[in-house]
Amino acid sequence: MKNLISKWYKNHALIYKILLFIGTTFLIVYLFPKSGKFKYNFDKNKPWQSENLYAPFDFAIQKTPEELEKEKSAIVENSAIYFDLVEEVKDFVYEDYNKKFNSTFDDSLGRKKTELYRVGKLVLDDIYKNGVLEEDYNYPNDKNVILLDGQNQIATTTYSELAKIDAFRKILEKQLEDQRNSNFSAVFVSMFFDLIEPNLKVNKSMTQNALNEELDKISRTRGNIERETLIISKGELVEGHKYDILKSLESEYESQVWSSNNYTWVVISYSILVALTLLMLLLFLRKYRIDVFLDNTKVTFIFFNILLMVLLTTLIVKYNAKYVYVVPLCVLPLVLKAFFDARLGLFAHMLTVLLLGFVVPNSYEYMFLQITAGIVTILTVSELYKRANLFISVGQITLVYIVTYFAFFVIHEGSIIDLDFEAFGMFVLCGLATLFVQPLIYIYERLFGLVSDVSLLELSDTNAKLLKELSNKAPGTFHHSLNVANLAEASANEIGANAMLVRVGALYHDIGKMKNPTYFTENQSTGLNPHDELSAQESAAIIFSHVLDGIEIAKKNNLPDRVIDFIRTHHGTSLVYYFYMKEKELDIATDDADFRYSGPKPFSKETAILMMCDSVEAASKSLKDPSSTKINHFVENIINKQMEDGQFLNANITFKEIESIKKILKNKLANIFHLRIEYPE
Repeated sequence: MKNLISKWYKNHALIYKILLFIGTTFLIVYLFPKSGKFKYNFDKNKPWQSENLYAPFDFAIQKTPEELEKEKSAIVENSAIYFDLVEEVKDFVYEDYNKKFNSTFDDSLGRKKTELYRVGKLVLDDIYKNGVLEEDYNYPNDKNVILLDGQNQIATTTYSELAKIDAFRKILEKQLEDQRNSNFSAVFVSMFFDLIEPNLKVNKSMTQNALNEELDKISRTRGNIERETLIISKGELVEGHKYDILKSLESEYESQVWSSNNYTWVVISYSILVALTLLMLLLFLRKYRIDVFLDNTKVTFIFFNILLMVLLTTLIVKYNAKYVYVVPLCVLPLVLKAFFDARLGLFAHMLTVLLLGFVVPNSYEYMFLQITAGIVTILTVSELYKRANLFISVGQITLVYIVTYFAFFVIHEGSIIDLDFEAFGMFVLCGLATLFVQPLIYIYERLFGLVSDVSLLELSDTNAKLLKELSNKAPGTFHHSLNVANLAEASANEIGANAMLVRVGALYHDIGKMKNPTYFTENQSTGLNPHDELSAQESAAIIFSHVLDGIEIAKKNNLPDRVIDFIRTHHGTSLVYYFYMKEKELDIATDDADFRYSGPKPFSKETAILMMCDSVEAASKSLKDPSSTKINHFVENIINKQMEDGQFLNANITFKEIESIKKILKNKLANIFHLRIEYPE
């Protein structure tokens, strides 16, 4: 049991990576569609590139969305409107008419009263023939209308045959005029305003139900294709009916109900492909970015970002696939470049695009656009902490999207007449969403404890608390650090290393000297040297301690690990030569191991650059009467000794790059010492 726990502890990092790998694979496969994938690619009005295609099974030809919409519009236009007819209202109105007529017209009118009564009765009969509406519904006049008594259909007519509540006026005036009784018009109109009551009201539920029944009857297919029927021959144009059949076959193939056996095979196949893709990423990290591979937090961060992009794209595709280009996929290489490097960012981006090819429609077009945009992102974005650079890069990315999409559209359609400008708007939105990378980087720094160039820029401010303290307690060391930072930054720019990182590392590499500043020559302003009262071994111990003290101070002040690495490695395992030789004068058998820093040696270009610049800048103070020849020999001697001592064996730096750094240091030192050509008197 104890051995098992010990093995588990020794291999816990590898076990975590395996679990992370399996978990990410499972989640991505879970997000993928679980149907078959149509294996043929085709474009409208383009030749069929594959072999002759025969129907693999019986299937129906689906109607196009335009055809279905046309049928729906026709049904909506011809659908009937249902009205509830309340007969009791009519009876009440007739009864009320008799009462009001008798109270309004006197019997002294004689036969005229009978004649007027008949006119009013005719008007009521005309108005209530089909019914009176409670409001004008603004339906077309020829709209079919069905009258209901409860649930029973009692009559069918058109909307124009239904009377509006104020329609009696014209009918009444015409009847009275025909009977030469126009002088009674005002009395009748006043009476009818109080008399007429609507008896028709729209039955919305019945109308909608009837419409839905008709819409449900629409067939979504037209005709069938039997198995083994030749659908299209090689080289034949994909157009018209052939195109509709192919789209129907594609849709049927991808949406058919899978048996549990088929479903299992689809999931297994997806899992294999996703696992292979993620495995390629892990192998890349192990071979080319071993420091990232060994850091589980960084591996988790990379996998999380890939999963996040797959999740966002999948959700958008399920909602509406036409919005797929709104997803700012170029955020992925931007983020990875900010925290790691361009090569890793591009590699992860391309693998993510490959995975998304299973999800999106028109996968080839999508993959071409996204890979192109990713390459442009990596090539154009530099120094992300400069806001202008990000805006310029986003503009270039958006332009590449638009130009590439335009080219694909012309290839597919053969013209620009029906160019979809809405897609261009989506690319602009995608570009704007890409700007969210700045706050996203800040969030990631807090969540994963990583460091970006933006944070490095903040740390490089000489007014920062820790650098202020260094300038107060050890002004000589602070001045030395500034000089080293300038040399290191110039060297990093020359060989393409991370200039911002190496500058920050140089500013903080000697903060440990704040504990005992007077024991370091650059801070000895009084001319007194406290080492004169110490043995060589005691002096060496104090010199060694500034590395450990620096690491302790850095951790207390929450400096990032990437910066602490510079403090830890800036002397590597080099020899404190002065005190070693001093001790050797007393004891010839002195072991040089007692006078060497504990390391580790520099393990990156940036930490190697700092070691060179730190040694050259510190030793340059001892140069007497410097000249170009002296400076050249001086720089060559120091760096060559470091190489002979094996200080750069763990750093991924080449001889060519070291020679370039030497050249920069020689030029910079010449400028520092203000060397001038000696003019003759």
